[in-house]
This record gives sequence, C-alpha cells and structure tokens, in this order.
Amino acid sequence: MTVDAPAAPGVRRAGLNTVAHAVHIPVEDIGLDADVVTPDPAWGTVLFAHGSGSSRASPRNRAVAAVLQNAGFATVLVDLLTEREARADSVSGEFRFDLDLLARRLIGIIDWLWSYEPVSHQPIGLFGASTGSAGAIVAAAARADMVRAVVSRGGRADLARDFLPLVRQPTLLIVGALDEVVLDLNREALRELRGEAQLEIVPGATHLFEEPGAMDRVAHSACAWFTRCIAAARPSVP
Repeated sequence: MTVDAPAAPGVRRAGLNTVAHAVHIPVEDIGLDADVVTPDPAWGTVLFAHGSGSSRASPRNRAVAAVLQNAGFATVLVDLLTEREARADSVSGEFRFDLDLLARRLIGIIDWLWSYEPVSHQPIGLFGASTGSAGAIVAAAARADMVRAVVSRGGRADLARDFLPLVRQPTLLIVGALDEVVLDLNREALRELRGEAQLEIVPGATHLFEEPGAMDRVAHSACAWFTRCIAAARPSVP
C-alpha cells in the first residue's frame, strides 16, 4: 500500500532517564565503533544501518534517533566500516555496495546486542538508509526471531531483491516524492515483500530529505511504525 507520509508528531514519554554509551562492538575479526543511547525504561532497540559514504555521525540518522529516544527506544548508531575501510571506500567506493559485508556485520551487531546488558533480549527494529537498507533487509530475514520491524529511508531495498520475500516483519519504505528513480525501485520492492509492508511518500522531498520539514516527517513516521510494531506488541510495557 502507498500513502503520503503523515505530519503527525511522534509519541513522547516524560520522565525518561537516558544514558549514552560509546562502545566497541566485536564482529568477526574486527571491532566497530558505536554510540548506544538507552532510555530507562525502554520499549526496544533500534539499530541504524547508514548508507553510502556515511557513518554513525550522520546528522539525518541522529535526528531520527533523537525522536526515537524521546519516545522510549534505545538507539544504536554504528560505523559499519573500520577507519581503514572507510578511507579506502571514500576513494574507490569498494565497500559501500558490498551487500554481503554490510549484512554480515549487521547480523553480528544484532547478535551482540541480544546479550549486551543494557538492551539484552529487547525486541530490535532496523532503520536503514540508502544502501544500508539492503543490509537491513538481509539481516531481518536472517534474524526473524530478534528483529520485529524494519524502516527504510530513501533505501535501496532492491539490492536485496532475493531476500525481500523472506522478510515477514512489518516493513515501512519512506521515499521522497522527487526521488523518482529510488521511488520506482521501492515500488518494485514493495511488491516483493510478503509481510505487512507500506510505502510512504514524502511530498516535495528529494533523496537526502534536506527540504524543510522532510526529516521531521521521516522521524515521526519511523517512530509511529516502531511504536506500533514493537512497543504496542510487547506483552508487558514499561
């Protein structure tokens, strides 16, 4: 189903104590730097998968993370590449479209989060952007018992085409109305998803959602999706 993105504000919870952690996540034979913010109490954890040439410092993802934190979700922003890989990628672009690498690392991070004390055994949501959305799709298919929902912002879910039918978690695809090529690719991806899926189109927005109010819409749409699919589904809420 395709709808226009709602302008409604995200849910906010008062009285939350929030703690920020700088962590080094062991994945395969390397360590990945991450920023983990944990409200207390928390509904669940949202792991961000950034896109081409980006990092955990992405101001767009941090804007979304802030809204989610205010609503009571723990957030994890992580560099999917090491410093050496990021330097090489900035010149050659050799890693940003390496779906196998991105997916393996996201799956490793999910496994680590499942036992990381501040958020252990909490339901996990994935928020992917650009090429990171493809990695999120593969990770959701591989960890269906841990991942409860997926949101993609301007994503290239089409890069994970073979995995789309395997994703049964509720999946929200958010695309700018003026991002015509990516919008067409997301319409195709929507048809391949077998679980609950929705395409939200942000009027007047381009690929990076730099237009006034565009990122606010993305953040509040994502927050509403995770709240319904994760917080509302928990047998007991904080």
